[in-house]
Amino acid sequence: MADTLRRLVNTAAYNVLQEKLEAWYKDYHLISCDQNLNRCCELVELTSKVQGQLFTILSLTAREGGQYAGVDTLKSRFLPWLGSSFFIASSGATTDTSLNLIQESMEKEKKIRELSNSHEQEMQKMETQLSAARLQLDTMKQELADGEFELNDMKNRSATTLLASEDEILQLKADLRASRDQADMYKRKLDVLDDFERQIRTLKDEVSYLTAEKSLLQDRITRSRSSSPLPRRSRSPSPLPFLRSDSPTRAQLTNASRHSRLVTRFTDIYANERLDAQNLLSRYINDLEMVQRILFISTVESFHAAKMAFRQFKLRVRKTLSPTHIGQESLDDAVLDYIVRNLDLYDIQSSVNDVIRAMNVNPKISFPPEIDFILISSFIREMCRLAFAMQTLEPPLDLAFTTDGELYSESKYRRSYDSEFTAPLVAYHVWPALMEGNDVIVKGEAFTKRGALWSPRRSRSSSPIRSRGSSPSRALASTSRSSSPSRLSPSRL
Repeated sequence: MADTLRRLVNTAAYNVLQEKLEAWYKDYHLISCDQNLNRCCELVELTSKVQGQLFTILSLTAREGGQYAGVDTLKSRFLPWLGSSFFIASSGATTDTSLNLIQESMEKEKKIRELSNSHEQEMQKMETQLSAARLQLDTMKQELADGEFELNDMKNRSATTLLASEDEILQLKADLRASRDQADMYKRKLDVLDDFERQIRTLKDEVSYLTAEKSLLQDRITRSRSSSPLPRRSRSPSPLPFLRSDSPTRAQLTNASRHSRLVTRFTDIYANERLDAQNLLSRYINDLEMVQRILFISTVESFHAAKMAFRQFKLRVRKTLSPTHIGQESLDDAVLDYIVRNLDLYDIQSSVNDVIRAMNVNPKISFPPEIDFILISSFIREMCRLAFAMQTLEPPLDLAFTTDGELYSESKYRRSYDSEFTAPLVAYHVWPALMEGNDVIVKGEAFTKRGALWSPRRSRSSSPIRSRGSSPSRALASTSRSSSPSRLSPSRL
């Protein structure tokens, strides 16, 4: 008995039984019904083994006590416990009750199995959805990797295209500069051709006037030969003045034709070159008033620079011709005749630079900082050339003196199309009037508006196309019709 009890103590069967009960209690709601039943059966088997060992110890202990030892204990405790156990197990339930319990237990087991199956199906569905989600995630990862690869490829292509575009832009800029240089070269050639044509026309005029002079001299020679001897024997005390007065220079002979040609050129510049320059400036300046002020001031400054250049050129020519001058004409006539014959010696580029410098410091006009006044250098060049040629006339042509706020004069100006025709003062001038002494040859154009000198300046709309037709030539015609006969000198006739 002692050995059996020692083995039972050493095996710690009750400790193992307690641990298994605790483990089963923790996993009861996590494992299936079959697993719970298996664990319960395992515990029953373990309990039965322990009870078998206890019954063995009970029998050995009763045997060691002798024949009558332990009888009271068995009668008082063991036998009543056995009777009460069997009674409790059998007396509390009838046959129908047992069947109902068995049926309920079967139904519960069936429900448990159904729940277990549904749980397993749900678990399978969830596993299937999880696997599908994993596949979709893998697909999205692959698409993301492909998108990143395409994005990098697109970035590389864009960088290559950008480099190619920059190269094309640089090439186009170089082509544009070359085209501009070529256009400037063609323009210079065209200016040279215009100068050649102008010289050809001048030479043709010179030939025609020389032919007329030749015929006039031949007529005089014929008349002098056929006259009486008395006038031929009588000598004039000063024949040079007579010959000088009867032999005009080329400048005097061509004065009328040059006068008419230069006045016509002045009106053509107003009608053509001025509007071209105005359209060019309008691309960079939205204020029409400022554009017209710029063109007007450039015209006035061109005349001023040309007059200064003419005086200096005349002084140089006079200084050069004075030591060697001989002939019937005076030194002033010879100097003027030389200038008329050599207008191409005029350094027009110097005058253009002087005009641009004067406009840069003029407080009445402004210009965008990224653009220079050289933009209208062709217009300034034409005005300087025309003003220089006008100084060779007798008398020379000049512009009328102007100032903002002066009293409007119908004899000197005509109002612009958008002026207030009742305003008495000139707000600003669009085109200057051309003067010959105190007489107006070509009317100018002025903008008049009431209160314009005291109100802030506002932008005006561009001049319509019909203003191109209203050139100063009409004013010239009206002036020539209304001029007095005293202005027509015998030299013009």
